[in-house]
Amino acid sequence: MNKLLIALTAGAFALGSVAALADDKTPAQPVDQAKLKADREAAKAAAANMTPEEKAAAKKAKRAEKQKALAGTVKSEQEGGATAKVKAETASKETAASKADPKALPTAADKQKALKEQEKKSSGQ
Repeated sequence: MNKLLIALTAGAFALGSVAALADDKTPAQPVDQAKLKADREAAKAAAANMTPEEKAAAKKAKRAEKQKALAGTVKSEQEGGATAKVKAETASKETAASKADPKALPTAADKQKALKEQEKKSSGQ
């Protein structure tokens, strides 16, 4: 009985939210079709009057603009964003710098100590 009551309550909430969303009757913004058509015709006329060099330059500018927009979205969509890339680059620089540093030569006592520690770790103690 309790399961039936829970199912009915959940169904009522689901239908109620659908009805609330469907109740939105705001009219769409009016669009001036004549103005849009005139703009489209003007753009076509301007493109028809272009020289091949002008067409190539316009195409190049449009491609560069699109690449710039895509590059911005790719950076923001990467996991961790641009900061993760910067952190990775600094870490790799630090690693390269530490590899370039000369290492101190261990003494015989240090070698024996390290060997004993390694044996302890490998034996499971």
